[in-house]
Formats: sequence, structure tokens, C-alpha cells
Amino acid sequence: MRIVVTNCNTTQGMTEEIVRGARAAAGPGTTVLGLTPAWGPESAEGWLDSYLSAAAVIDTLRTYEGPYDAVVLAGFGEHGREGVRELVDVPVVDITEAAAHLACLLGRRYGVVTTLERSAGQIEDSLYGAGVAQNCAAVVGTGLGVLDLGDSERTEAAFVAAAERARDAGAEVLVLGCAGMTGLQRAVGDKLGLPVVDGVGAAVKLAESLVSLGLTTSRAGSYAKPLPKRRTWGPPSE
Repeated sequence: MRIVVTNCNTTQGMTEEIVRGARAAAGPGTTVLGLTPAWGPESAEGWLDSYLSAAAVIDTLRTYEGPYDAVVLAGFGEHGREGVRELVDVPVVDITEAAAHLACLLGRRYGVVTTLERSAGQIEDSLYGAGVAQNCAAVVGTGLGVLDLGDSERTEAAFVAAAERARDAGAEVLVLGCAGMTGLQRAVGDKLGLPVVDGVGAAVKLAESLVSLGLTTSRAGSYAKPLPKRRTWGPPSE
């Protein structure tokens, strides 16, 4: 089984970190390949970044020619999920949606701990779109930017402080609200006394399940193949 994991930004080091987490979750016989967009934001933090990221990820998948059995979109709360499902003929699993679904199996209400507070609205909208927002107790920011997550000690302390706020709001399960936080669940789960779901690992396991069951995106309505028409990608050629 071959799973393509797409970073939502152009930072190669983050792609490598995400792939490490994806491979740790993958079962025997599953190959994980990470893709980094050639253009777009270096970190996705806000609506503008998110829309640019969505277009860049779609373009990356449009031009990728290698074989794959499923796609994992590793941008938490980022746009593009629906467009990718129209584009490709394999299961597409978004880490936001995957983490929330697994969290709902572990407790009545979950909380998302993310990077900057400005990302909360996007994440809430993504959860509504996936039909799992009603179980979300809170989306709480750590105050750290995506590119600040490399400082593990600082990130862990900020995560624990934000997670306590989510727990006080009624969360019984916590979700890592950024792909760059992958791996943090092992460090903070025991400290918090709550299950912590990593979206990358959750998405990989759900993608494996869909492929194993022979299931993929329905073409009956919402995700029908794009209508045939001329589309322009990138600037016009000279």
C-alpha cells in the first residue's frame, strides 16, 4: 500500500517531520511518501495562507505521476479537502477530520490545541464541514507559530498550558491541531491524564482501512469528477 502525505507548506523540514510520524503509524507493508508544494506559504497561518496552500497542494497532486493508493492531507484546518476529493481517484483523508473522528470514539467531547489563536476560526469551520463540530469543546491556541514548533521544550510547555484550558472547557480528549506537533502526544499524554490524538497518525490508519476495504470517494454527487473545461494553472507561458 502506498500513501502520499502532502505538507500544506513549502518547508521541507516540516515535511520530513510529518513523514516520520506517518511512517511510525503506518502498518507493515505500507509505504509513505511525503510531498512538499513547490510554491505557496512557508507556513500556513491564516485564511490567505490557507487558500494559497490549498491551490498549491492541488497543483502538487495534479502533477505528481507516481503510483499511490491514498492521500493524506497534512494541514490542520486548511482548505482543499473537497477539491482534492474531486481530483483524485483514491481515498483522501484530511488530518483535521481524521483526528476528530477518532477523538469522538474516545470521549464525549474533545478539544483542539493548535498554534496561533487566529487559526481557531478555520479549524472550527473545517470541523463543521466534516460534521464533527458538535463534539468540540474548544479550539485553543498555544501562541506559537508553526515554525516555532522546533523548540520541543517550549512547545511542550505551551501545549500543556493550552490543553489545561481545553480540559477546563469540558474536553475529555485532546487533538493535536497542527501537523508540526506530530509526536508530541507521547510526551504530554501522561502529564495531562487525557488521550491525545495525532491527526497524522489517525489519518494514516484511516487511509489504510479505506484502502484495505476497497472503499473510495463517492462520485454520486458532491465529489463528482470536475466538469471538463479549460483550466489555467500558473502564469501564462511567454
